[in-house]
Amino acid sequence: MADLHTKTESLMNEQRPRVPGDVSRGPRSAKAEGSVDLRLPPDPEVAATAKRRQFSSKEKRRILAAADRCTEAGAIGALLRREGIYSSQLATWRRQRAASERVALEPQKRGRKADPAIAESRRVVELTKDVERLRRKLAQAHTIIDVQKKLCTLLGLPTAEDLDEKS
Repeated sequence: MADLHTKTESLMNEQRPRVPGDVSRGPRSAKAEGSVDLRLPPDPEVAATAKRRQFSSKEKRRILAAADRCTEAGAIGALLRREGIYSSQLATWRRQRAASERVALEPQKRGRKADPAIAESRRVVELTKDVERLRRKLAQAHTIIDVQKKLCTLLGLPTAEDLDEKS
């Protein structure tokens, strides 16, 4: 035991070589050796950013089932703390579960499913035809209005432009 004490004491009294800027000896000894910048160099490591947790559908179903089994006051809060989730997440998962159940219970259409790209191209063609039809009707309406104006001026009847100028 005495031997261990002497080894420890000798290690404590052992002189280390002085290195300029060695802050382990205290600020006085560092100042005595010269004015050395005591700041450490910046850490080149990039701090890891926290990743958002992602729950699999299996985990969501497990947590929802556990929440549905909670009947005592405060049991859901304890479950949320244990799982490390917020009540808003639980509410969102319940809404998603209800929506998926509604979709699953709706009657399915029989036959071949429509390809969204083909349906979109058909819709574009249909809308293009509607635009062209409406442009023709507009041009026809402008022609009719021009003819009515000319007829009014020939017959000497007042036009809407004449009425606007008087008022």
